[in-house]
Amino acid sequence: MIHFVLLISRQGKVRLTKWYSPYSQKERSKIIRELSGVILTRGPKLCNFVEWKGYQVVYKRYASLYFCMCIDRDDNELEILEIIHHYVEILDRYFGNVCELDLIFNFHKAYYILDELLIAGELQESSKKTIIRLIDTQDSMVETAKEQASTLGNIIAQTTK
Repeated sequence: MIHFVLLISRQGKVRLTKWYSPYSQKERSKIIRELSGVILTRGPKLCNFVEWKGYQVVYKRYASLYFCMCIDRDDNELEILEIIHHYVEILDRYFGNVCELDLIFNFHKAYYILDELLIAGELQESSKKTIIRLIDTQDSMVETAKEQASTLGNIIAQTTK
């Protein structure tokens, strides 16, 4: 089971967090601080697995971001590396060559994609096409709702004149 997901920039700024196990806000801050220090200081040629407080942290660096997932010790680390890569590929396909700024300005989309991929710390959907189709459907629903709200706003504005 995945306990949490962190996206951390090379400068140590947290870009995305998703918690699948209960932690207080104080514990979350401490975890982020500790893992940032451990992962950011590791050399690029070292293994992508870190044993940490009875758990295994699997991370992978893509461009300027570290994608980190904390799992149980007996879980398969290579599977988690594949999940991280799968998530990055979906982000890349959706944003078209994803970068850190895409995640900063469209963080809600990054969370939505992660929610389509993982539920309760387990892989939900492995098909990239299905996830992209679901996200495109949601985007079209949002656009339709915006158009309807705009039309409704115009109607209300005309009637109040």
